[in-house]
Amino acid sequence: MDPDAEVTFEFVPVIRQYKSGRVERLLPVNPVPPSVDAATGVASKDVTVDKATGLWARLYLPDPDLSARPGGDRRLPIVLYFHGGGLVVGSAADAPEHAFVNRLAARAGALAVSVEYRLAPEHPVPACYDDAWAALRWVVASAADPWVRDHGDVARVFVLGFSAGGNLAHNLTLRAGSEPDLLPRGARVQGMALLHPFFLSPPAPGSEAAEGEVAKYAWVRAKLSEMWAFACGGRTAGPDDPRVNPLTDGAPSLRRLGCARVLVCLADDALAAEGKAYYDGLLASGWAAADAKLLDSAPADHEFHLREPESAKAALLMDRLAALISGN
Repeated sequence: MDPDAEVTFEFVPVIRQYKSGRVERLLPVNPVPPSVDAATGVASKDVTVDKATGLWARLYLPDPDLSARPGGDRRLPIVLYFHGGGLVVGSAADAPEHAFVNRLAARAGALAVSVEYRLAPEHPVPACYDDAWAALRWVVASAADPWVRDHGDVARVFVLGFSAGGNLAHNLTLRAGSEPDLLPRGARVQGMALLHPFFLSPPAPGSEAAEGEVAKYAWVRAKLSEMWAFACGGRTAGPDDPRVNPLTDGAPSLRRLGCARVLVCLADDALAAEGKAYYDGLLASGWAAADAKLLDSAPADHEFHLREPESAKAALLMDRLAALISGN
């Protein structure tokens, strides 16, 4: 059989790989250029983070005058954002992600940095984690881009991620807590938000979630597990890998997360049980309920906030993200 036609991995409608190594990304990406957003007035631009790896990010700057805090503080909190796509598809330039970060920067009055991390299988895990760490180190460095240098407050960094990006956000914030000396003095991750995060930790046997949600999404959950192994190039313990199962035996305690506040967001999707288990794990590890919050947007689905930004549930999600960033 022609190796360029023989399929070795397939997850429709996400990605397909052939024996020859050719990759076909099935999930469409509609890239849009940086601009000044007509609806929000937020300006954006693309910047290189690491020439050696090709890592880049899209920066979003709201009007500093409109975003000034009471008392005249014109420095803005910095939001480090990671898009979704199962670690194999997606882009910071994709139109729905671009529009979402525009709205977030405007609503939260924050300087946002949306990271174009490297994707598997061309760049297997841990390339995405390396890129996330490089982006954090870059954004808090004194030599960062002038927008960051002149307007950003490195003592108020917030790490946000959607779906697979939520997985990156968790692992990045955990590393920031485990290796704080590797960040410049005064730099701090204040908060983390996980939007429908990609984890594989199973719900507890016999739980309500295990009876209903697992059966409903059984095929998708199995494919997600396969896709994780695919993204790792097979070099993983599967669902027992702490990078994708933060609650597995031997995983670092969630108390080691290097932030002061956490927001976990759920939707009606194949990842909801894992997201809820993660939130319960936060509380069990010693996080106070006042500092670890949960937002369940069900019956809204996985991508509702991108597809229906004007909906009431999307507005509530944006309000909660803005509250996390503002500290209110």
